[in-house]
Amino acid sequence: MLEEIHISSLGVIEQAAAEFAPGLTVLTGETGAGKTMVVTSLHLLAGARADPGRIRAGADKAVVEGRFSLAGASSADLVRATVDDAGGELDEDAVIAVRSVAGDGRSRAYLGGRSVPVGTLSEFAGPLLTVHGQNDQLRLLRPERQRDLLDAFAGSPATKALRAYQGVREEWLAARAELADRTTRSRELALEQDHLTASLAEIDGVDPVSGEDVDTVEKIKRLSDLDSLREAADTSYAALTGAGYGSDGEGAGSVLDLLGTVRASLSGSDDAALRALAERIEEAATVAGDVATELGAYLTDLPSDPSELESLLLRQSELKTLTRKYAPDIDGVIAWADEARARLEGIDTSAEGLAALQARVTELETALGAAASALTAARVKAAGSLGKKVTGELRKLAMGGASITVDVAPDAVAPDTDGVAVDGGPRRAGAHGTDVVEFRLVAHDGANPLPIGKSASGGELSRVMLALEVVLAATEQGLTMVFDEVDAGVGGKAAVEIGRRLAALAQRHQVIVVTHLPQVAAFADTHLTVGKQTGKGSVTSTLTALSREERIAELARMLAGLGDSDTGRAHAEELLEAADSDKVAQSGVHASK
Repeated sequence: MLEEIHISSLGVIEQAAAEFAPGLTVLTGETGAGKTMVVTSLHLLAGARADPGRIRAGADKAVVEGRFSLAGASSADLVRATVDDAGGELDEDAVIAVRSVAGDGRSRAYLGGRSVPVGTLSEFAGPLLTVHGQNDQLRLLRPERQRDLLDAFAGSPATKALRAYQGVREEWLAARAELADRTTRSRELALEQDHLTASLAEIDGVDPVSGEDVDTVEKIKRLSDLDSLREAADTSYAALTGAGYGSDGEGAGSVLDLLGTVRASLSGSDDAALRALAERIEEAATVAGDVATELGAYLTDLPSDPSELESLLLRQSELKTLTRKYAPDIDGVIAWADEARARLEGIDTSAEGLAALQARVTELETALGAAASALTAARVKAAGSLGKKVTGELRKLAMGGASITVDVAPDAVAPDTDGVAVDGGPRRAGAHGTDVVEFRLVAHDGANPLPIGKSASGGELSRVMLALEVVLAATEQGLTMVFDEVDAGVGGKAAVEIGRRLAALAQRHQVIVVTHLPQVAAFADTHLTVGKQTGKGSVTSTLTALSREERIAELARMLAGLGDSDTGRAHAEELLEAADSDKVAQSGVHASK
């Protein structure tokens, strides 16, 4: 439920704030006062596209902040998960959402105190808030919107069937694409297969080892300067041990002997400072001994065969041949070979391979037809029930002779287009199934059913949308539903019926309605008015909650501008009392159910 909203610099609204209660809230006011800006602000909180042209003249940015309570909402767990995933925090089981729009078009969103992508606001608001304006009535005329409404009414059976259909369709499309690719590129694939085979044979013939190119360069450098390296190591070894490497025993005067003499002399002293130096000499002797050992190992590893350099140069040439063709280094060559083997395994230009792939396509096509048939069955089953329930609602909206039928027809393919066989006939396998869903309106008894876009007036279309919303919302609890002039194009008894149905809907959900009809406004639990103040070169709007006396005055104003007359106030008060009585009666019926 929407608890509070704060609007800054949006349209004619400079600063406005309002608290919302459960039940039915109506917003009324003079034309141009800014009622639509309230709806626009809710659109922004729901993640709608931002229009910098809506920013109030002279302001740098527009900001909308809303506080939503999750208490009692059937989708509360889903919303909490969205907030948690975004890193936001709840405030006593409520969430604060903020949206700002700058003059350069940049938009920022915040959820639970954290900056989030605008799409996250849409994900958050989806289960909590639905906003219906006159554009939504136009969207209702689109076949895809009618299909989505039917699927929403059908619920889990249609959702599961659609998900299964889309999974099979994705596999089918991929297999078809691969078959077409192999068929048209068979010669090209055969050439690629020959190239990969020859390249792998060349690499396998050299049989490179990871890092071998670097190791070979180092060995060649060492062999190229072998005599000087041997002399430096041998001289150093002799100085440390007193004998050349490979000779027997140690000679006098070696570094190790001299260090031993120094250590013995110092350690035998009674002076603490000299004994401390003896410990350091012992450490030096240990280091010198380790160096001597490593020099011995180094001399052992030096090659003694003069032909080894020639072998290494030959090996380096082989490795360079590979690095020139396949990658900058041997590790890259090995990686290229691994990828080539994987690609080679995936290339099959044989007749057997093509036949197997064709069989796979046929198998998936059969499975797709079955999945499409199951989806159609779920939609057809739901269509009859949806039509009956919407018809029942229309009769409560002063359209007693009207009825709605929901047709689910095959989506036929063009003569030169491939399709999928579903229930014995070819259909276009679209992303959302193989059906065309169409809402048809029978305007009165004896009339032919026609598409609602061709048979419904603006007022009738508003009532059809409201009826659909009432039916679709029956299985949920705690939504915030916003209607912008859902009563456009109606009046008299039809207006009273719309107010009555909105009040009934508000017993399960929070309903916010922008209206210009007093018959609808009279049913409100909370009445807000958007006032207009004209200053020097600007218009400023205010948002005010009305007391009962103020409501009577506002209803009288809406009754053809009769606000200052006793007759107008009496008529308004009568209208308000009738609506109150009706709501009490509805509440009793609802409680008994």
